[in-house]
Amino acid sequence: MDSNGIILALIFIGSALMVINIILYVRFERYIRHTWGNGTQASGLLVPIALLVLFLIGYLFVGLFGKPDIVMAGILFGGSVFVFIIINVLRGLAESVYSSENLRVELQAAERANKAKTVFLSNMSHDIRTPLNAIIGYSALAESETVDEDKLREYIDKIGIAGRHLLDLINDVLEMSRIESGKMHLEEAPADIQSILDEVSTVFDDQMKAKGLNFSVDASGVTDRYAICDRVRCTRVLMNLISNAYKFTPEGGTVSVTLTEGDRKDGRADYELRVKDNGIGMSKEFAARVFDSFERERTSTVSNVQGAGLGMAITRRIVEMMGGTIEVETEQGKGTEFIVHVNCEIASKEDIGIPAKHEHNCDCAEGMRLLLAEDVEVNAEIAVMMLTSMGFEVETAVNGREAVDMVMEAEPGYYDAILMDIQMPVMNGYEATELIRSLPEPEVASIPIIAVTANAFTEDIQKALDTGMNAHISKPLNKDDMKKVLRELFECELT
Repeated sequence: MDSNGIILALIFIGSALMVINIILYVRFERYIRHTWGNGTQASGLLVPIALLVLFLIGYLFVGLFGKPDIVMAGILFGGSVFVFIIINVLRGLAESVYSSENLRVELQAAERANKAKTVFLSNMSHDIRTPLNAIIGYSALAESETVDEDKLREYIDKIGIAGRHLLDLINDVLEMSRIESGKMHLEEAPADIQSILDEVSTVFDDQMKAKGLNFSVDASGVTDRYAICDRVRCTRVLMNLISNAYKFTPEGGTVSVTLTEGDRKDGRADYELRVKDNGIGMSKEFAARVFDSFERERTSTVSNVQGAGLGMAITRRIVEMMGGTIEVETEQGKGTEFIVHVNCEIASKEDIGIPAKHEHNCDCAEGMRLLLAEDVEVNAEIAVMMLTSMGFEVETAVNGREAVDMVMEAEPGYYDAILMDIQMPVMNGYEATELIRSLPEPEVASIPIIAVTANAFTEDIQKALDTGMNAHISKPLNKDDMKKVLRELFECELT
């Protein structure tokens, strides 16, 4: 190849390489925009594209119409190679910087998560130790030989209050964890909104009177009292809001709950709930964080109020899951008002149905025999005492396998029901229930089985029912809850 051929080859190879450079740079510019955004700095990256196009036009013009020598051709070719190298170096640097920025962001997120975990553990240490201190302290006082009966009852009552507070705290932590992990789902069904409000207000009536608070509930502004909602979650929202008002309103104050109905369209209605008090109120700084987890205002006025700072966070998450909003209006020394807006599908009384009426028989437990499957001795002892105090005869098994054997060895009808723990050695409650349900004798296979377990979430209750159990009682055991379940199971009253 003569020198002219070499010159033309260098010119046109350089031109082709410049076309590749333009394509690479356009991709580089798009990469920068995608990873770093479309800010002012990113828009400046368009200028080199125009310059590269001008270089390409110049190369082609020189090659087609000019008379370049070998030096000029080499310079033009070398320029294309140089631009090619620079573009690839810039791409590598940009990717390295972006990767470093991601690592920095991830490190900051990890540091925040670690700090949040530290704060969480600190809060939990304080909030768990507070009721535990009361439980252990009053237990020690109750063991004193000099304690009289009145003091003993007082200590027992305070141990019960501390225990319930500890249980509420654990339930709040578990529920917040389920919400944040996406495991909590609404169980929507037709419900009577008025009855939800009445039931919750009844819970607080005595407490409000004892504290000297003027407590009022008004739902006169509701036209459609039946709606599709999650009754349990709605109750939780009401309980949290009214409980907060009760805690932070001093003696002689006022707490009001107002439920009104707004626009009605396409079979749905807007509902507005207002819970207002004239208590101590909140600072503007704290009001902005009141719906954050573990937030409590630290002032001398509220330092003696117990709580993990999760109630309002859970309330907000539930309201948001329902597609609603929650706001707060507050001023220190003047009170607080929480305002909830939700939109629900309207239902009818017929959608809810009327529960069947039970026969009233105060002696229905007499002569009835229950089988309790429980592997923890203290749990079994407590359950047996509760059940025998209702009038039942109780036999016990220490695991699911033993419970199945006792049922198989007994005559049909010997046991009227089985209270079955879930987590037990040898055979768990689910396995034992499935075995009993598969027995050939129909009367034995259909014996009522009640789950008695610390697995207390909605999906745990559903799993118990899906396994073949008839009902569910959550631990820690509560005599009233046990009465309610057994009353519905046997369709009678219990003393």
